[in-house]
Amino acid sequence: MVFELGPALLFCPADRSERFEKALERADAVILDLEDAVAPADKDAARRNVIDTAVGAERVIVRVNAPGTSDFARDLAALADTDFRTVMVAKAENPASLDAFDERFSLIALCETARGVAAADRLAAHDRVVALMWGAEDLVASLGGTSSRDASGRYRDVARYARSRVLVEAGAQGKAAIDAVHIDIEDTEGLEREAADAVASGFHATACIHPGQVPIIRQAYLPDAAISSWAEAVLAAAEGERGVFRFRGQMVDEPVLRHARAVIARAGR
Repeated sequence: MVFELGPALLFCPADRSERFEKALERADAVILDLEDAVAPADKDAARRNVIDTAVGAERVIVRVNAPGTSDFARDLAALADTDFRTVMVAKAENPASLDAFDERFSLIALCETARGVAAADRLAAHDRVVALMWGAEDLVASLGGTSSRDASGRYRDVARYARSRVLVEAGAQGKAAIDAVHIDIEDTEGLEREAADAVASGFHATACIHPGQVPIIRQAYLPDAAISSWAEAVLAAAEGERGVFRFRGQMVDEPVLRHARAVIARAGR
């Protein structure tokens, strides 16, 4: 199983069925959220919306509640009445809990608690997991903290550690990594900076909570003309070289060529 959605994944509350189609039009994929975006009193209605919706399953992810909760069991029962087979598991912590899903499902394990981040390696190794995502606010809350960001608006060290660990453990298992949402909708510069860093670091996609964030994320993941031109040129130059060689004043070896191939792959998405 390979995660092929992205780069901009838009959360949509599952109790707001009137937004489903519009969200799918605007984003690369939509995450129909049965968890935090839905009040407890509205969760049954949200499940009915997921069952009744006419939107296609190809670009839809359903976020279910945390394993071990009564809502998780109800979410699984609702999924059985749908064609949706890509599922984001909220507050994933124990790989064994993912065995509740059979081989028809592709899972995104959301590492958003201290236990979840600590178990990122084992979650990534699960056969049904195709991607890991991390979450900043729930993580800090699980530690007894009050904010994932400092006064400058940048992530605190603990959040950066969690982000890096999830990315590395996903990559070690050949799985995709999804960057966390930028909750300050008005901070477009901050989102642009973080999305650009996500691309450069190796994230496959970035989640978001507002349609206005989608074009910023897409632009960040799309290589600009200069980078694409460099990638094409260095790969062409490599065809006539053996091992390490010099190109436009830069030493080029296999890691640099892999960077260039990644650029070409993103340009073709």
